Amino acid sequence: MGLVEKWEMRYTRGERRRRCALFEKRVSGQYSSQLPPGMAPIRLASASRWWFRGRNMASIHLPERCGVMLLPDCTLFPHGGLPLYIFEPRYRKMLEDALEGDCFFAVARLLGEETGNPAEYIAPVGTIGLVRASREQNDGTSQLLIHGVMRVRFTEWLDERPYPFAAIEPVVSYFKPEKQALAAMKTLRGAVEDAVRPLPEEVQNGVFALLDRAEDPALMSDIISQQFVHEADLRQELLEMDSVGDRIPVICEYLRKARLGGEE
Repeated sequence: MGLVEKWEMRYTRGERRRRCALFEKRVSGQYSSQLPPGMAPIRLASASRWWFRGRNMASIHLPERCGVMLLPDCTLFPHGGLPLYIFEPRYRKMLEDALEGDCFFAVARLLGEETGNPAEYIAPVGTIGLVRASREQNDGTSQLLIHGVMRVRFTEWLDERPYPFAAIEPVVSYFKPEKQALAAMKTLRGAVEDAVRPLPEEVQNGVFALLDRAEDPALMSDIISQQFVHEADLRQELLEMDSVGDRIPVICEYLRKARLGGEE
């Protein structure tokens, strides 16, 4: 399957190992920013105790501990959107606590069976996200949209909650030298432009509008990783890179190979 076909597919993951079902929609390389069809946002999450100032990560106040949703082969990047269907009892409780508190929980990649030390079956770096909208169904399940905020490292797994709960520390991305930031963004954009060239003009314009939101190489690399990188292991590898300069050649090479594969 070529890159174009992958971008035009809908991905829906059903129940896997009793986990939360995950709705993803990649249309022309873009996660849907809307809720799943038929989902009217009844409860809008309010993060009154935590706040944002534009995209300045230094202005975000994060909790020191939070609930963590474990999902196999799923990686959420900062600024990415992830619609979720919550049906497992422990995650229902986690969502309830989040909505009654700071509206934050993290998403982490599950690497194996949940036995023994959590650090052995959970990726060390995930993304803390803000619940943007949540709707509880009559059967107690919920549909929600979580917005990725920042990479976090899980420093300690705690047993005080009925759901995965961890102490976290922020992982701050950096790019050096700063004077090469514009050149780095041009390189990333050029790689995407080459990759989407076979797509219809309308789709290309949508992709470029998405990239236009990026104000720095870190944000642009996360947007591209969220929307265009489909390999689970590579997504996790990119998430764990705090150096933006290290991410850029990896992303460009992935897009180059994907483009060539789609042309075969």
